Amino acid sequence: MRIAVLMGGTSPEREISIRTGGGVGKALLKLGHEVVLLDTGTGKLLQGSDLHAALGNPAGPAALAPVAVPAGAKGMGLDPFVDGLSRDVELVFVALHGGDGENGTLQALLDLARVPYTGSGVLASALAMDKAISKRIFVHEAVPTPEWAERWAPEDPAQPWNPDLEDEEIERLGGFPVIVKPNDQGSTVGITVAASRAELKPALHTARRFGRLALIERYIPGREVTVSVLDDRALPVVEIIPEGGFYDYEHKYTAGASRYECPARLSPEATERLLDLGIRACRALRTRGVARVDFRVDEEGTPFCLEVNTVPGLTETSLVPKAAAAAGMSYEDLVRAIVDAAPVTAAR
Repeated sequence: MRIAVLMGGTSPEREISIRTGGGVGKALLKLGHEVVLLDTGTGKLLQGSDLHAALGNPAGPAALAPVAVPAGAKGMGLDPFVDGLSRDVELVFVALHGGDGENGTLQALLDLARVPYTGSGVLASALAMDKAISKRIFVHEAVPTPEWAERWAPEDPAQPWNPDLEDEEIERLGGFPVIVKPNDQGSTVGITVAASRAELKPALHTARRFGRLALIERYIPGREVTVSVLDDRALPVVEIIPEGGFYDYEHKYTAGASRYECPARLSPEATERLLDLGIRACRALRTRGVARVDFRVDEEGTPFCLEVNTVPGLTETSLVPKAAAAAGMSYEDLVRAIVDAAPVTAAR
């Protein structure tokens, strides 16, 4: 099969997307597919001997494309890349994390172009990326999620914004600390733990840099765990243990910055509860293919769903490959399963 891997892009998760795309491309070649890699942030296309040389480079997947995005690329959009796909491309492997690659925009363009692709469709992608909307759905579907408040910033970034919370809201959120995050980012981009009212406003302005809507969420002390769901099947629970501090972007993607236990050391009852909630959260948002559901488990053992990721990372430190390995799947097995789960659409 001729497969195009779309990666990179212009979102804050660009670097991780490049690493995911490089790993996926190498696996697809091992599986016997014909592969092209396309960085939608630079327009750089690798194929044939250049692709094989790049994937064999000892510098690793991060060497496949420059980190810098050319001036003007952010305004280019995804249309040129979808329109320019070769007509013999049989499948697009979506490896674009965050932004238009994960919020349903790319999926809508591929649907209109009648090009099959991996992962969730337009609706699930949009719902999962919008944390405020997905949390409302979780509440409706009895999937526990931390209580939250919302603050909208003005459309004009230059307009003054003086956000705050009422005392009643802070009490409803359990007091400080609270989690402040952008509504539509992943990989803990723009997230802050605000330990006091004095830290709240700067945290909200940090979130504002990534979007107009900021969420202020109850902080759940306890354990960080995740459930990967592959084609409606839950994989073993992974527990994340950051080596000091909060499980932020650096702890996620720096080798040795966090420890992982998979399967997580939980009681059979707690494990079954998490696996069930992971599947229910994905079904509620109508995801398909592979997704990752992030949880906090409090000191009493109660799980709280934080979010669903519809294009989870597939790097060497990512959580989905760890869960798949615990289920007896190699990295290539995982990539094969993601490809097999992609729907087949009519030819263009």
